[in-house]
Formats: sequence, C-alpha cells, structure tokens
Amino acid sequence: MLRRQFITLLGGAAATWSLAARAQQPDRLRRIGVLMAIAENDPETRERVATFRKGLERRGWSEGRNVQIDYRFTAARPERIPGFAKELLALQPDVVLAHSTGVAAGLQRESRTIPIVFVNVSDPIGSGFIASMARPGGNLTGVLHLEASVVGKWLAMLKEIAPRLTRAALLGNRNTTAFNYFMQSAQAVAPSLAIELVPGHIETAADIERTIEALARMPDGGLVLPPDATTITHRDLVLALVAKHRLPAVYAVQAFVAAGGLMSFGTDQNDMFRLAASYVDRILRGDKAADLPVQAPTKFETTVNLKTAKALGLTVPPGLLVAADEVIE
Repeated sequence: MLRRQFITLLGGAAATWSLAARAQQPDRLRRIGVLMAIAENDPETRERVATFRKGLERRGWSEGRNVQIDYRFTAARPERIPGFAKELLALQPDVVLAHSTGVAAGLQRESRTIPIVFVNVSDPIGSGFIASMARPGGNLTGVLHLEASVVGKWLAMLKEIAPRLTRAALLGNRNTTAFNYFMQSAQAVAPSLAIELVPGHIETAADIERTIEALARMPDGGLVLPPDATTITHRDLVLALVAKHRLPAVYAVQAFVAAGGLMSFGTDQNDMFRLAASYVDRILRGDKAADLPVQAPTKFETTVNLKTAKALGLTVPPGLLVAADEVIE
C-alpha cells in the first residue's frame, strides 16, 4: 500500500515537473519580415518601427526571446522592392509587414501563401490585394490608409484658406491605383466647391517641375497631394517649387508640413502601425489573413504651418486653427 502510494505520488510529481519544464521552455522563435518604403535613417521610419515594436511587446512578443524581425528599407526607390521582397520571403517568415501599395504588390507577386499585413495602402480592392474589406480572402489584410472621400476634405481646406481659389491640381502618378482612386473622388466633389481640376500627372522630378510651373501660370490655383511615392521621394523639390510660386497646397502626409508645407490632413501614422502590430500578433497566434477584416484608420491629424501661411500671404481662418491638432509657428 505504501509502495503504491509512493508510485502514485512519484507519477504525479513527474507530471507536475513535466508541465513546469514545458512552461519554462522558451517559446518557439517566430519570424517577422518588415519591408518599408522609406529610408532606414529617416526619423519617421525610426518612429514607425519603434511604435510597431512596442505594439508587439505589449502583446508578449520580444525580439531575441520569441521573435526575430528582419528589416528591409527601399528608401523610396521602387526598383528595390522586387529584390527585397525575394530576400525577405526566402527567410520563410511567419508574417510580413508591408509598408505602401508598391511594397504590398511586390510581396504579393512573390507569395500567395505567406501572410502579409499592409499599412499605407489606400485602395486594397482596386490594387487586387483583397476581395472585400470584410473578408479579404487571400494572404493579405491590414490597415486602410485613407478612404477616397478624404479628397473632399482636402479641397475644402484649400478653399477655406484661399477663398478665391478656382482650380487645383491633384499631383500624383496616374499609373498607380491610388491616384485613380483619389482622382475619381475629386472629380465628383470639385464642382460643388466651384473648383476646376487641372492635370497633375507626374512620374519624374521633371514632371513635377513642369506641372507646378504650368499651374503657377494660371490664376487662383492650388495643389492637392495625396499619398504618392513620387512626390514623397521628391518632397524637397515639391516644397521649393510651391514656395517659389506661392501656391497654397494641402498634403496627405504631415511630414511635408513639418518640412515647410502649408497644411495637411491624414491618418495618424503611429496609430496605423499600432493597429498593424495587433494583426501581426493575431496571425502569429493562428488567425488567417483571409479572415481578418481590413481595419479602418481610427485617428486623424490636421497640421497647419503659420509661418508658411504668412509667407504665402494667407490668413488661416479661426475654424481651421481650432481644428488643427498641431500648429507650427
């Protein structure tokens, strides 16, 4: 009887030790790929990456302990995307974070099975990434950058700060699905604001210079800059030409205003990367990208540069100042 009790006790203890040992074993190292469309040393890049890491850490993922993150940065050079996409996917990551439409497209061309979570994508259906917002259906899901209707907000801001404005150019590369996505919305809303849309199709720095100078020769013109890799790559040129010709402009990306642009309205980029981290976490824990609805952005930010407004001879209306999340003086 004592022997049987001892054996039972020993067996129970062994089971307990086994469970404890399993609990103390490090989690299996998971692998995440990150392909960013901007430069590694850009302050914005560092901030976005830090936000993404913190989002993962809050959910129990720590680099070097249970997850490895492999990074690649295109520095706004689209020709680098195919090579970096191949490199990252060859590492067989459990999931990849794709920053921008071009990056997501490059990764999708290389794999229809490895889960991809995108950010900074404005038209995922038109880009062929998903079947629907509610049920993506493939290996991509993520966070919507901006809905097409935001163009109405941009045009209204231009009209508010420059009431005499009668024409505007939507500046972007027409070969991208995102440009057409925003252009269709702009064509629908511009007449209600008494604004004529003029051509703003650009692919190169020379195109940017030619387009802005043509607009400057027309009276009462302004610019709308949706998110676009070409204008982001040539941000300094855009800002220099806009300042030279004293044109009011509204940007989708706050970094333009921080660098001297007039005003912007767009999504809070850090919030987008926090949301992306939540989806990467869910995929690492077994959820399928096909079943995760594309998330709408939850935070937006308006930025106004008073110094630039003064240089352009514009008075910022009180309503626009009150609405601004950040005012640069």
